[in-house]
Amino acid sequence: MSDLMPIAYRNVNQLWAYILTETLKRLGLSCAIICPGSRSTPLAVAFAQQVPEIEAISILDERSAAFFALGQAQATGRPVVLVCTSGTAGANFYSAVIEASYSRVPLLVLTTDRPPELRDCHSGQTIDQLRLYGNYPNWQTELALPSADLGMLAYLRQIVIHSWERAQTPTKGPVHLNIPFRDPLAPLSDGTDLSYLQSQFHPEDFFAEIANTTPFAIPDSRFLIPQQWKKCDRGIIIAGVAQPQQPQEYCRAIAQLSQTLKWPVLAEGLSPVRNYAELNPYLISTYDLILRNQQLGKQLAPEMVIQVGEMPTSKELRNWIDATQPRRWVIDPSDQNLDPLHGRTTHLRISVEDIKAEERNLSFSSDYGKKWCDAEAKVRLVVDQTMGKIDEIIESKAAWLISQILPPGTPLFIANSMPVRDVEYFWKPNNLGVRSHFNRGANGIDGTLSTALGIAHRQQSSVMLTGDLALLHDTNGFLIRNKFVGHLTIVLINNNGGGIFEMLPIAKFDPPFEEFFGTPQDIDFAQLCATYNVQHELIISWQQLQQRLNPLPATVIRVLELRTNRKTDAKWRQDNLKKFAADIAI
Repeated sequence: MSDLMPIAYRNVNQLWAYILTETLKRLGLSCAIICPGSRSTPLAVAFAQQVPEIEAISILDERSAAFFALGQAQATGRPVVLVCTSGTAGANFYSAVIEASYSRVPLLVLTTDRPPELRDCHSGQTIDQLRLYGNYPNWQTELALPSADLGMLAYLRQIVIHSWERAQTPTKGPVHLNIPFRDPLAPLSDGTDLSYLQSQFHPEDFFAEIANTTPFAIPDSRFLIPQQWKKCDRGIIIAGVAQPQQPQEYCRAIAQLSQTLKWPVLAEGLSPVRNYAELNPYLISTYDLILRNQQLGKQLAPEMVIQVGEMPTSKELRNWIDATQPRRWVIDPSDQNLDPLHGRTTHLRISVEDIKAEERNLSFSSDYGKKWCDAEAKVRLVVDQTMGKIDEIIESKAAWLISQILPPGTPLFIANSMPVRDVEYFWKPNNLGVRSHFNRGANGIDGTLSTALGIAHRQQSSVMLTGDLALLHDTNGFLIRNKFVGHLTIVLINNNGGGIFEMLPIAKFDPPFEEFFGTPQDIDFAQLCATYNVQHELIISWQQLQQRLNPLPATVIRVLELRTNRKTDAKWRQDNLKKFAADIAI
């Protein structure tokens, strides 16, 4: 009999919570994030009983907790559980649930609730929690009230197994279970006689068929490359936004497709392809800069495009594809529509690894591919020479430098707004195998710090690249510091406000620009870090930054602050982005 059973027999709620947590443990759950509260007491006690097989982490702020769970699930590829009490607690999970849905991250959200008789009567801490997250969950249901009936325990076991599967298939994402509990919530006797169960209930039989496996295996079905692809000599492959669990295999599959077709690969900064450059001889990293030269854009117009995963961030690339209207295929195993341009597009619901590459040929048969590689070599040289000569601390150089100096395999979380764009413009192809992570599902700045901590927790020493507003929006994430195991370096670009808005037409209208868009917060980050007992260092040279990023410490959280001028950074981009390819001829 399980060591956990004695507490499970104290009352029906605890028995119910035991069945739920034991089922999850046997399915392979390794991490549960528990937010404090009263209604969730039976689950909190049950998860605490499952330590150390399931790591149970208490996090005060629900929004922060949800993004931490999102980061853990991103890093491991496995579902993470989120638990909260009744009322508005669950509403604070909402933005992370949306991100999990759009970024396809497996989360199991357990909101505890009042029983039906305490709803709609102004009982305290009670809101309508049914379908709380709208259509964002992969699946959602409300559990029956706890019952000691063996048939009902089997029902609970089945619902938990189904939830685990639906968080991972056919597309990874969030699942929401609303779980009502009646009093008593603490593990006290509720008057129910559970002694008869002790003779009838046999845990090893009850849990016997639950296996720690991925939900299902698809039979190996290789996709043969269509003849129309092979016959086209003006085709490109776009390696879009992606954070696959097996990045090297993913990059190798794209490289094999590229070499079979002899098509160049335009790789987004948020694709692992740029961090496994030696696998791909036809890698194009400067496409955004190249396409700012309209003459080059016309010369390089494709007839066919294979888009692997999500479309890159680049507006230049999107506008170019929209203008040239090539025939397109989207390769992605999800059931989602991944064409925001509404083009002549066929969705192939397969993984790029499922494509059967037939030949390897390292020479282009067409002039088209050579032109792309020629443009890449020339623009890359101009970018590298320009960046190499910059001594002053400007925002755009950070991404370029970081791409070359991180320890191999470093997990890197890239914040939204300007950091993600600087990575796309300037991230230099390398062979460091950096594991880039990001929240590009809904593209929000909420939960930035907490997600990065979730990614770094119990992983290799990690780095986050962020602006000041994204960090300030989630400073409650620093409260996780005492539960956090590992190291996170936060490279903070502090330009005192919203740098991305400086790049938009509204920047010319002040007022109201500075107050409502620039939104300077005038925060002393050294003091902020001291408040949370987090290390802080002001970076005044690129050499100093390089020394701090390699090697990385093994423990603690620290902030490396680069102070820049928002107006100067914006002007530098406006002056230089269109210049890099201005004089290039192919």
